[in-house]
This record gives sequence, structure tokens and C-alpha cells, in this order.
Amino acid sequence: MPTVFIFFGFRFMFYSNDHLPIHIHILKDGHEAKYNVEPIEIVYNHGFKKHDLLMIESVIEENKAIIIERWKDYFKDREESR
Repeated sequence: MPTVFIFFGFRFMFYSNDHLPIHIHILKDGHEAKYNVEPIEIVYNHGFKKHDLLMIESVIEENKAIIIERWKDYFKDREESR
């Protein structure tokens, strides 16, 4: 499970068997949310409060290019090895 970054204890990551569209999973304290990156939209939320989700969305917006680049680098390497 590749971690893209950790921000105030929130882990922004992909699962190794993830699929398109480009999205990011966020985990902290047993809670999890999933967001599509372009456009930024929540897919699901399991336990985060509204203020957490607002912060998460802001972090995704500010780091969208990094998330997309890391996704393409990680999954490109996996596709080439098949």
C-alpha cells in the first residue's frame, strides 16, 4: 500500500490493486475516506467528521499534481511488469 504522504496523522495512500479513475484513500484512527482526484469528489466516508473532510479536500487540492504523478509512476511500473 504505497503512501503518498502523511499530513497531521492523515495517511494519503493508494491500495496496490487500485483502479481508475485516479483516486486517493485517506486513513486515520480507524476511519477511511476515498476521493476521486479529478474532479475532487468524495466517493465514501467511514467515520471522518465534516471539519476533517474539509481539511482533507484542501490537502488534495493543494497536492493534486503530486497525487496524480505518484499514481501514474506507481501503476505504470505495475503495468509494465505484467
